[in-house]
Amino acid sequence: MSKRDLKKYLEELSKAQMQDQVLDLYTRFKEVKLFYDFAFNPKEDKLLEDAKLKVSKEYNLNVRKPKARRSVAQKLIKHFKKLEVQPEVIADFMLYNMEIAQIFSGERRIKQESFYVSLLNSFREAVAYIKDYNLDPDFKIRLEKISDETYEQRWFNHVAFENELQKF
Repeated sequence: MSKRDLKKYLEELSKAQMQDQVLDLYTRFKEVKLFYDFAFNPKEDKLLEDAKLKVSKEYNLNVRKPKARRSVAQKLIKHFKKLEVQPEVIADFMLYNMEIAQIFSGERRIKQESFYVSLLNSFREAVAYIKDYNLDPDFKIRLEKISDETYEQRWFNHVAFENELQKF
């Protein structure tokens, strides 16, 4: 069904029928429920807190073999963008993800090159996002600390982090 056909169909519905349709969508589809719950009660601070907790569990140093999956944070960032969370909140979470990963790598030597490449990709995305939303003054210091930490920990790709920061 095209958007035009849907619009035509919706115009034919009475107000009560329209309400029934929306309520049905709300109860059937998790995405619709999430959208309306957030739209009418945007608890961004709670959302951010929950997301940070999930990411910190990924890099939990008290576990014998932590998962350290970047995909968890990436899914949460995508979810935040879909909900249209404030750009400052998204940028804060992007940087938190990298900061917690660096704490983890400082405590445990990571052998997989993909970990460092993945964090460089996250860094690039964060720099671009922060630049796009003109959040430079608020987040530049944190970006610099992340870049500096790659040098301190002797990451093989620390120069790429510095180069990315130079574009900022």
